[in-house]
Amino acid sequence: MIRSKHPSGGRRRLLGAAATAALLVALLPGTASGQAAEPDPRIGLGGGWLDAQSASSNLDLLAHRDKPAGFVNPANPGDFGFVASDLAFGGNHAFVGNYNGFNIYDISQPASPTLVTSVVCPGGQGDVSVFGNLLFMSVEETRGRLDCGTDPTAGTRFQGVRVFDISDVTNPVQVAAVQTCRGSHTHTVVSDPDDSANVYVYVSGTAGVRPASTMAGCNNTPAAGDNPARWRIDVIKVPIAAPEQAAVVNNPRLFADEATGAIDGLQNNPPAPTHPSGSPWGPSPVTDACHDITAYPELGLAAGACEGNGILIDISDPANPVRIDEVSDPNFAYWHSATISNDGKKVVFTDEWGGGTGPRCRTTDQPQWGANAIFDIVDRKMHFASYYKLPVPQTLQENCVAHNGSLIPVPGRDILVQAWYQGGISLMDFTDSAHPREIGYFDRGPINPASSVLGGFWSAYWYNGQVYGSEIARGFDVLGLKPSEHLTAAEIEAAREVQLPQFNAQHQTTISWAPSFAVARARFDQLARTCTTTVTGRHNGPLTVNRVTCLNGATVSGPVTVRPGASLLAIDASISGPVSAANAAAVHLYETTVRGPVTITGTRGSAAIVKSEIRGPAVLTGSGTGSIEPIIADSSVSGPLACSGNAPAPINLGTANRVSGPATGQCANLD
Repeated sequence: MIRSKHPSGGRRRLLGAAATAALLVALLPGTASGQAAEPDPRIGLGGGWLDAQSASSNLDLLAHRDKPAGFVNPANPGDFGFVASDLAFGGNHAFVGNYNGFNIYDISQPASPTLVTSVVCPGGQGDVSVFGNLLFMSVEETRGRLDCGTDPTAGTRFQGVRVFDISDVTNPVQVAAVQTCRGSHTHTVVSDPDDSANVYVYVSGTAGVRPASTMAGCNNTPAAGDNPARWRIDVIKVPIAAPEQAAVVNNPRLFADEATGAIDGLQNNPPAPTHPSGSPWGPSPVTDACHDITAYPELGLAAGACEGNGILIDISDPANPVRIDEVSDPNFAYWHSATISNDGKKVVFTDEWGGGTGPRCRTTDQPQWGANAIFDIVDRKMHFASYYKLPVPQTLQENCVAHNGSLIPVPGRDILVQAWYQGGISLMDFTDSAHPREIGYFDRGPINPASSVLGGFWSAYWYNGQVYGSEIARGFDVLGLKPSEHLTAAEIEAAREVQLPQFNAQHQTTISWAPSFAVARARFDQLARTCTTTVTGRHNGPLTVNRVTCLNGATVSGPVTVRPGASLLAIDASISGPVSAANAAAVHLYETTVRGPVTITGTRGSAAIVKSEIRGPAVLTGSGTGSIEPIIADSSVSGPLACSGNAPAPINLGTANRVSGPATGQCANLD
């Protein structure tokens, strides 16, 4: 969202002053907030509209496409009438919203995207979502016309959600247009796991209420008045086979006070006369609408960023959502958007302090202002964990604040790629919710180093192997992840193996990873970051593993014993003696030679023997590793291979082992 002004709001569970002060200390430079060490290459970048300097870390710019003609004002690149807004994806296509319509790119070759279609349809802010062959588009401005016409003085006014048939991406056709009283600033597609015939659209309208003369039933009465059009969301039901029948079926009062029934039951006044910075509130955190809602239908859960509050919503009945928890924060000016972790145990809320048009990443701005707030979700209740702010200052000419992002599907980790307007793109690892950190970035210099011009990344989303960015003034970007100490090649490859048929950041689906060499190696790489002892040279005599021992190109002239609860991680190692592990946390042998038997019993974390040579028998028994299959793949065993009582059973990733003795039990088919 970008707007100069918003309605305002209050809170139920307030972070105490002491907690806020402690967090401020914890987030000062050089701490777990992810603050970058000086000098940061992003500081001092040369400006320019289409020729600005750039800086990156662990991200490569693969392609850039300028905004097409008709979707940009060359005399004013930041013209609000042509702002590039949100992104959605379906198949090999990216759909780029714009205040003047939308554009469709073919991304079958990500490094060379091609423009397929441009649809002129003014109305702002043009956020788009895709579901099957349907595209939904938000319209909130009074210039919007029912027929997509460009003359705002003629035609029938339209504010709400448009529905396009995109079965032919070269010729999208509007098939429905559902009017709402406050238009649609954003919207959320919500599927029903029990009903494949319909899809729902939650409408977040934050504009002023329309007069009844343009839509019957709209009114701007106070909360105690007769059915006011504020303090609610709108739910549209769309029959997939007959989208022209789309209609509003409910107006849930998600902010109601449970005890009194008052519909304005959340934050109705800012928590203090001014923002903690001392400046006036802008926007004002008063809750009479949701700015954005992120749905996770498979969990029956949604997170609403609702101006003055963050809320959790039960969406097990999509047509009748119910609020189940709420929080607020005296540092938050405007709860803007949300992302739920893949396991549903965390949620990241963003604060769009300044409305997206102001510079809010200045050296004087504290790290809890205009930031992310990370909450742990326990029994469907939210518990504050930490803040994360872009860890490098931006200039006064760069609008910068937390904005739209999505998960990068690295197994075993929670990583968010996120847009920060002219602050660029930041990769945030929030696996440890109390200590988020930056692990990569891409940034350009200001559009105009002499004056403030609206621009920067509106959205940065991961889709099927790459990061895509919608740049407000400059166009469409494609970026690729680079291996680093923060993110290995295997972790990136494992993420790229997740292929989705479509993607909307506000409609999360459960990510799962098929067993593969990349996923297995990613797990090894993650465990290797926890090493307490690393052996790289020769170790003479027996080796006892008590905590997490890593053998990296090491030679051990003796047996290795892994004690209960400990972990052994060996790669390119040579062990002259048997390896035995009883009730270990993890045992991984990669490209390793063991001159003796290997016996692994009772492992509780993970076990893998990959591309290794075992000069003796191998036994794997009694491991209970949950959803992580033990792996014995592409290895040789000079003797029998016996496996029993493992849950789940061992697998070979489709690559047979070479076993000179019998392969028995659960390993009977792994040779």
